[in-house]
Amino acid sequence: MKSFGVHLFFLLFLAASASVTVQAFTGTYGINYGRIANNILSPDEVVTLLRAAKIKNVRLYDFDHNVIKAFSGTGLELVVGLPNENLRDVSANADHAMDWVKDNVQTYLPDTQIRGIAIGNEVLGGSDEFSGFLLGAVKNVYNALDKLKLSQVVQITTAHSQAVFDDSFPPSSCVFKDNVVQYMKPLLEFFSQISSPFCLNAYPFLAYMYNKDQIDINYALFLPTEGADDPKTKLHYDNLLDAQIDAAYAALENAGFGKMEVIITETGWASHGDENEAAATASNARTYNYNLRKRLAKMKGTPLRPKNVVKAYVFAIFNENMKPGATSERNFGLFKPDGSISYDIGFHGFKSSSAESSLPPLKEIRAASWIGSCSIILTMTTALLLQF
Repeated sequence: MKSFGVHLFFLLFLAASASVTVQAFTGTYGINYGRIANNILSPDEVVTLLRAAKIKNVRLYDFDHNVIKAFSGTGLELVVGLPNENLRDVSANADHAMDWVKDNVQTYLPDTQIRGIAIGNEVLGGSDEFSGFLLGAVKNVYNALDKLKLSQVVQITTAHSQAVFDDSFPPSSCVFKDNVVQYMKPLLEFFSQISSPFCLNAYPFLAYMYNKDQIDINYALFLPTEGADDPKTKLHYDNLLDAQIDAAYAALENAGFGKMEVIITETGWASHGDENEAAATASNARTYNYNLRKRLAKMKGTPLRPKNVVKAYVFAIFNENMKPGATSERNFGLFKPDGSISYDIGFHGFKSSSAESSLPPLKEIRAASWIGSCSIILTMTTALLLQF
């Protein structure tokens, strides 16, 4: 009887959603659940952690069944990932795409609220190893969802790095790189047809690290600053993330897709790094992530798209000790592997942490914005008085 009730509920849910454009991201603040580590909490414990933090929207990079089952009945909304290494097979064979959707998505609905499938991650803009398989995989997975009457329940997306862009500053000058356009244009055409957004992994941290001489760190951290002006649009930017988002909108408009929404699928700040990564500190990470939450809570758009509310998934839940590369790559987590907080931005971990006492009180971050604003006003007032 229970199974009949669940099945009936799912049928009613499908009917109700049939006339609504599917959205994988129903809030404004989500989080990425990376698991390249051998010391992190179990999926069940992660669910408890996220529910306590009231973070509803979660992105995975794969389709691990133990993780998907752990989210069953929780009310949390998932985007599951089809990894890059699976693109070739799914692109070449529609039957394999159907099997993948049945085994890794349909089976878990509606108990686990799978709202989206991320097809690959940062496929374009680097090596072309998987570029030629992305569109085929996207179409085959979408067609499988459509045949299963799930295309109005589960949204298809793919996330891009900023490597797909050329000339991203000022924002209005941004265009897609020549070697990306051949893959990007048909992908955007298909996404436009199925009302999928453009997903961007945007890191002011990285932009600052590579351009320390040109970028004020306060601009990257959402702290008071003179900001930057776009000479073409005459728009003013008071933080780097907004400028990165509007650069994406400019590239889309240039390519003929000006109405497509931009969603941030990764953003964050490392709390520890190598000697040449001086900006990777717990203080900066806390400032960025606290101010990011505050920015998203305002539910407002960017200077170029003021009506498009900014949505972002922060990277990531945990520090991942097995990730390759620079030390910063292993230190983007809001939480340590044991569930304690890496630094305080208003969430509570499983255990008390030295992070709660090793940094200045959180209220000092709040005060910094107010003090910075007052300083700017005071400076301007003083300058005016000196003229008399």
